[in-house]
Amino acid sequence: MKKLLVASLALGASLAFGAQAQAQVKIAVAGPITGELAAVGAQLKNGTEAAIADINAAGGILGQKVEFLVGDDGGKPEQGKAAANKLITDGAKFVVGHYNSGVSIPASLDYEEAGVLQVSPASTNPTFTERKMWNTFRTCGRDDQQGAVAAEYILKNFKGKKVAIVHDKTTYGKPLADETQKGINKGGMKEVLYEGINPKEKDYSALVSKIKASGADLVYFGGLYPEAGLIVRQMRDQGMKTVLMGGDGMIDKEFWAIAGDGAAGTLTTFGPDPRKNPAAAKTVEAFKAKGIDPEGYVLYSYAAVQVIKQAAEAAKSLDPKKVAEKIHSGMKFETVLGPLSFDKKGDITKLDYVVYVWKNGTYEQL
Repeated sequence: MKKLLVASLALGASLAFGAQAQAQVKIAVAGPITGELAAVGAQLKNGTEAAIADINAAGGILGQKVEFLVGDDGGKPEQGKAAANKLITDGAKFVVGHYNSGVSIPASLDYEEAGVLQVSPASTNPTFTERKMWNTFRTCGRDDQQGAVAAEYILKNFKGKKVAIVHDKTTYGKPLADETQKGINKGGMKEVLYEGINPKEKDYSALVSKIKASGADLVYFGGLYPEAGLIVRQMRDQGMKTVLMGGDGMIDKEFWAIAGDGAAGTLTTFGPDPRKNPAAAKTVEAFKAKGIDPEGYVLYSYAAVQVIKQAAEAAKSLDPKKVAEKIHSGMKFETVLGPLSFDKKGDITKLDYVVYVWKNGTYEQL
């Protein structure tokens, strides 16, 4: 009986050890996988999934394979909270996402309480990293930086012209528009129109009529590509040549699909094209071999996973708080975006915005 007990204990220990050896760390992507913003949700998913596949092919993180989870927030705060809590229940310890600032900010509170580290590749509202939370990081820039770059461009290239400011009333769009407005006002330019719209509407002809009546040569729009595309199309329908300018929320080829050829000349701010970064060359080739254009936030999402992996290895731990300490430490991470380091808030330490122009169905850096 004693021998049987010892044997049972030995077998139990063996099974426990085997289970431990097979343990997986769970990294999730969270974003608008379905709904109106599914095109950018696909960007986040493609980047995160590819990075995890590449890491697993190279042996995982600290000897553990990575399990990939997906949370669909539909681009909505309420659905985002539900998706975050589902990922927490499913055991995610690291989350790449969300896309919308209005989703990332409330979801981050649930992640913080559950001990989950969050790296957004796309949420640009300054509040996301300004709350002194241990778990919030982003591989992209901030709207106060983005708005300043847009304002500088407008002041230089539209001097003496009329500028209108329009936003979509969201946590992303309004602060971005306001930062741009602040920048041009500081430079001595006063907007001829300031308007907020309701997103998801299909008819912006009343707004377009106001823009036309104002005589605006340029409209700065704080918002996302579905509404931006409609505004451009409806401006062209009214015979207007007014230029539209916006932020990173317009970086998806769906913008052109919605707006049509009238989108030519549209301006937008985004990071220097990561597809042209030598550090991303092999990864870009791998994406293209799969028929995927790693545009927009694909490589920002891939980089987020690289940061998590390298920080975990430096910390010699998969404990999210210890990983966060390493990211906050100022260490340099080698990523497809080039070298990245983070400040104590969780923001990258380099300015990440330049101006692009849309033509022939895509966007090119000026």
